Amino acid sequence: MKLRKLNRALHRDLGYIFFAMTVIYGLSGIALNHINDWNPNYVIKTKEIHIQNTPLNHGQLTREKVITLLKKYAPDEKYKNHYFPSDDEIKIFIKDGSVNINTQTGSGMIETSKRRALFHQVNYLHYNPQKWWTIFSDIYAASLIILAITGLFILKGKNGITGRGAWLTILGALVPLIYLLLYYWKIF
Repeated sequence: MKLRKLNRALHRDLGYIFFAMTVIYGLSGIALNHINDWNPNYVIKTKEIHIQNTPLNHGQLTREKVITLLKKYAPDEKYKNHYFPSDDEIKIFIKDGSVNINTQTGSGMIETSKRRALFHQVNYLHYNPQKWWTIFSDIYAASLIILAITGLFILKGKNGITGRGAWLTILGALVPLIYLLLYYWKIF
């Protein structure tokens, strides 16, 4: 009886201690699972623009004229710097993005990126940014193993590991096993 009480207390306390970490890794795991569908770290916006009175004379595009041009076509953006990657293109760096303009045709694109709220931070933590965080993450990973094992023995009787819990545990183990058989070992 004492062992069951210790098991419940350990499971409960580890669950409380690592609640936030579980949410962090759960959110970042979802984000990383869908990294080909969206950028979990940044919201990237693009906007097409067309500059009138083109072609623009490369030699006459001084810093002041570039800032004036930017204020006219992208008034919300803050100028940082600019350069000419080629004879017919100007790239203007703005806060959190850039503006590319074809100086001959006047066609251009404003691209901005802003950190995605919440997901940027949890992904940062998921990537183990520093050694001490890696140590903490390893402790968390070991605690997840303990939580999984102690969770098997929380209930007893027909709903515990000797009854319904055994079938549910087997079902949960079959899912990754079948996936490995099909896609990793390619047995079927």
